Amino acid sequence: MEIENFLNILKEEIVPAQGCTEPIAIAYVSAKAVKVLGILPERVNIYVSGNMIKNVKSVIIPNSEGMVGIESAVSLGVTAGNSDDELMVISSLNKDEIKGAKKYLESNKINVIHDNTDVKLYVRVEVFYKNECSLVEIKHFHTNITRIEKNNKVLVEQICNDIDFKTTHEDRSILSIKAIYDFAKKVDVKKVESVFDQVIKLNSSIAKAGLNEEYGVNIGSLIQKNMNKGFYGNDIRNKCVSFTSAGSDARMSGCSLPVMTTSGSGNQGMTASLPIIKYVEEKKLSKECLLRGLLFSHLSTIHLKTNIGRLSAYCGVMCAASAVSGAISFLEDAKYETVANSITNSLGNISGVVCDGAKASCATKIATGIYAAFDSSMLALNNKYLHAGDGIISSDIEETIKNIGVLSQSGMKKTDEVILDIMQAKNRV
Repeated sequence: MEIENFLNILKEEIVPAQGCTEPIAIAYVSAKAVKVLGILPERVNIYVSGNMIKNVKSVIIPNSEGMVGIESAVSLGVTAGNSDDELMVISSLNKDEIKGAKKYLESNKINVIHDNTDVKLYVRVEVFYKNECSLVEIKHFHTNITRIEKNNKVLVEQICNDIDFKTTHEDRSILSIKAIYDFAKKVDVKKVESVFDQVIKLNSSIAKAGLNEEYGVNIGSLIQKNMNKGFYGNDIRNKCVSFTSAGSDARMSGCSLPVMTTSGSGNQGMTASLPIIKYVEEKKLSKECLLRGLLFSHLSTIHLKTNIGRLSAYCGVMCAASAVSGAISFLEDAKYETVANSITNSLGNISGVVCDGAKASCATKIATGIYAAFDSSMLALNNKYLHAGDGIISSDIEETIKNIGVLSQSGMKKTDEVILDIMQAKNRV
């Protein structure tokens, strides 16, 4: 039964999405509200949490000819979104539909309200046409619909424990680094091959686009170019960093290629996968090794992120990078203690990196995280690791992970508020 639990968690958490998941989630909820209403609304009210504002403000929406912001995401979803496609809701837009979305946006029919909720990921869209209205709400996860109304009649209502909500379906309490390590070592890889083949295909494609085209700050392609110049060494570490950050360069700057997300994030999905893909390629390891490494990396990312929550002031990419540090040691056939120590080293190093919204510079944080992952693995493989009492580190990896959860949820709550205040102040300048 435990095998099925792990597989169901993977199925829930590793899903395709086009573009940054926060604006896409807004487009999804907007499209769903219009589908319930049955007609293009005369006006729209959208209520969003601070973290949603933070993560939508600066990122380019893919397949939109450069549109940015909450109102843009709403207009795209309202006028042309297909809610049946969930996080691929606006993946099939044509030029006329984009033109129509821009016209709707210019009509000033969309009202954005900052909902002062403690739920980090919160969106409620209310749409109106004459005497008709509908409402769709999501909480906690990007497609987790908790309420649907039409003409003030409740059609769907899902009660959530907002205080410590972890998951919609599969119980994550079975996850631990030891359980993940044992599972990744022993499972028949044919059971996970189809999902990770999609991860390899989609995430590699967008990484290659980031290396070959101009996107964002282009840190991925510039690392590669400077490896060729001799400014960076032509080694496996720099190759993995270049490949991974290039994917984020493309994704956060409007590339229309989809990615396979992990824990609700494309950046986390790419971080958990692309360095492993490149590492295995450079080391000429087998397909089986690749699948087991990806399995360990993704499940560890999910485990770490479950303790933090979908959105936080804690940069989620650092969860994935910490998982990668363990996966590198795992691919070196290290024993469990060494793999756990690799993750501990990363958590003790990069847990202070803040999330200040989704934007092009996320690629630079990914680069930082992957560089740290290699350092952390290298230290552990040489029997060097952080010990209990070193700051937030405990004697047990699971206790350290709990500490990270407390740090992100309680310790960084005010940080989140200050970051949002700064970002909104910039918006007024």
